[in-house]
Amino acid sequence: MTLQSILLDIIDFFYQPFRKLIPAQLFRYGVSGCANMVLDWVLYFICYHFVFRQENLNLGFVTISPHIASFIVVFPITLLTGFWLAKYISFKESTLQSKTQLIRYISVVIANIFINYVCLKLFVDICGFYPTPSKMLTTFITVIFSFIMQKFYTFKA
Repeated sequence: MTLQSILLDIIDFFYQPFRKLIPAQLFRYGVSGCANMVLDWVLYFICYHFVFRQENLNLGFVTISPHIASFIVVFPITLLTGFWLAKYISFKESTLQSKTQLIRYISVVIANIFINYVCLKLFVDICGFYPTPSKMLTTFITVIFSFIMQKFYTFKA
């Protein structure tokens, strides 16, 4: 058994109660996204507290704060795990070349970073909403955008 088939079996087992409510692909996307988010949080915590020990990283020509240094280390890891989960769990029907999928995936991630920035500026600075609910609304927007872009652009079948 491959890691892909094991993960699909586990996810599909938990999908059964939801099968009348949402499509399997959307459920797999949600589970994969949540798993990748938890991995991101755990790796970030480890880097921030144990790798950088909450201290600035002095590279000689620039000093990087520990929270940004942790982000810099973790982001490429979760970018690749997110791509793998999307490619082999959520959108496994796609026949596009892996290189094309990866380039498109990265472009959607970059778009999401931009959307996060714009939405947070709009909701917090212009509309005057509290930051945490603004971030929650922004996450909702980016998840919908991501699913649509990944399904119909990055991993189109």
